Amino acid sequence: MRFRMLPFTIEERHRKVLGLVLESKWRLFLAMFSMLVVSLTSVASVWLIKPVLDDIFMNRDVMKLYIIPGAVLLVFTLRGLGMYGQEFFLNYVGQVIIRHFRNALYDRIVDLPLRFFQNERTGVLMSRITNDVNLVRSMVSSVVTSSLRDFFTIIFLVAYTFYQIWELAIFAFLVLPAAFYPIIYFGRKVRKTSTGCQEAMAEMNAFLHETFTGNKIVKAFGMEAYEKKRFHEKTQSLFRLEIRQAIAKSMSSPVMEFLAGVGIAFIIWYGGLRVIQGVYTPGTFVSFLAAVLMLYDPVKKMSKLNNALQEGLAAVDRIFSVLNEKSDIGEKKKPLLLTSGSQDVSFDKVSFAYTEGGKKVLKDVSLEVRSGEVLALVGMSGGGKTSLVNLIPRFYDVSSGSIRIGGVDIRDFSIQSLRAQIAVVTQEPILFNDSIRANIIYGRPSATDEEIEQAAKAAYAHDFIMRMPKGYDTDIGELGSRLSGGEKQRICIARALIKDAPILILDEATSALDTEAEQVVQKALDNLMQGRTTFVIAHRLSTIVRADAIAVLVNGQVVEMGRHDELLARKGAYARLYRMQFSDQGDMDG
Repeated sequence: MRFRMLPFTIEERHRKVLGLVLESKWRLFLAMFSMLVVSLTSVASVWLIKPVLDDIFMNRDVMKLYIIPGAVLLVFTLRGLGMYGQEFFLNYVGQVIIRHFRNALYDRIVDLPLRFFQNERTGVLMSRITNDVNLVRSMVSSVVTSSLRDFFTIIFLVAYTFYQIWELAIFAFLVLPAAFYPIIYFGRKVRKTSTGCQEAMAEMNAFLHETFTGNKIVKAFGMEAYEKKRFHEKTQSLFRLEIRQAIAKSMSSPVMEFLAGVGIAFIIWYGGLRVIQGVYTPGTFVSFLAAVLMLYDPVKKMSKLNNALQEGLAAVDRIFSVLNEKSDIGEKKKPLLLTSGSQDVSFDKVSFAYTEGGKKVLKDVSLEVRSGEVLALVGMSGGGKTSLVNLIPRFYDVSSGSIRIGGVDIRDFSIQSLRAQIAVVTQEPILFNDSIRANIIYGRPSATDEEIEQAAKAAYAHDFIMRMPKGYDTDIGELGSRLSGGEKQRICIARALIKDAPILILDEATSALDTEAEQVVQKALDNLMQGRTTFVIAHRLSTIVRADAIAVLVNGQVVEMGRHDELLARKGAYARLYRMQFSDQGDMDG
């Protein structure tokens, strides 16, 4: 595989995420202001304990009995508003980032060539866009929210504890460095297990996609029990990884609780002694103790936040593993534009291998198709026919040699303008879960209703379309599941017709159909081929007897080329293929 990674280090990826956060700076500023309000009200609620105990309970100040409840109500109202603001604005920022990553992932995946999709499974790629991106959302919306809020809270509470009883505050913070050790140690383990869980989840998505789309085969071969067993094995593997992750996540909390208990126990013993000695008032000490208790809480939360952070960063790495893929189908800085109109297509000593240094599936292929001619490609399976036609729209690039359209190397054209002049009809009709109209105009959205109907009539599709419940606006289901094989293929032909491209590729377009459906589809194909430079891969040789030229490929080489009658007369590879197909009918012409 010749994909290359863009030069992003892990740290640069993480900085890119931070940069995306900072792009929403005004909402981030409002979120931080809201956090500041929450932190200040936390300190204010602790500070109010002192006058409650000393002024109301100890000194029996009636005036404070009316003032302090009002102050408490104000503090908690502001706190509620601050919490709403921080949640809303940071979740908004988080959703913006998630939308960015989802769009970027989809754009990158769609732009990558076919070679990439041969090495990746659909379910795994889907998991990148859904599962991995959701973990990043959790990291941004929860970790950033809590970490910034807790940062402000810690700063203000630290200042308050030193203001109240500085000698006790010094001891309280001697325990904090030790509390950070389990956060760092177990955080590394969480990141490692999180990567394993995400990979296992991607594997499960790939499995689900395969078994759901291939459900007909599963039932036809009675393999339900086998697939259930395979799925249970995957869930068991994921279960083991998630248990390991849960252990790593939960181990840091007991250690931190113990360290917090040591600090608070000493403060109660020493502070209580000083209250008995009359050094501190009860209000001062209880207010200090409440501040310390509130201070340890955000520190303990940092363990959970770090777990979520590590999960998110692992997801970021997996996302960037796709975003950093670089296509091996290059384009010149100032490419030529391939204009519409009939064009000759020629292959000059073309060789091709799917992997660099791998086995060549095409070897020194040279042939030419003049404008408007039909070239049929025949041969045994694995001979290189599909590989050859896939090089024309640059689904892959040649390993050596060149392909020219109108005498110009196709690598000199922009990819978009090149593919705009090529229409493809494949053996397996690919349709989308949309209306018939949307599928027909897929390559040319600006087509008028009249043009759509003309294309459908030429594809022998109009009559069955009009029998559908909503005509052209009928939804056809996933992959056209509500249509028969012949109907689906005729929609694909209508799609190619309305694109009106001068170069046409037919990759065994009728091989999957029964005889009756094939006859109708062949008529539609005849309409489609008129005036176009056409490459036909044919399994049934009866469909290509009128081709202008027939090339016989064996092991990636053109061993014979000529018209039908000429090749039969040679009694070579083509004649043998012909006899193999028609021996049962006694059709031994030539």
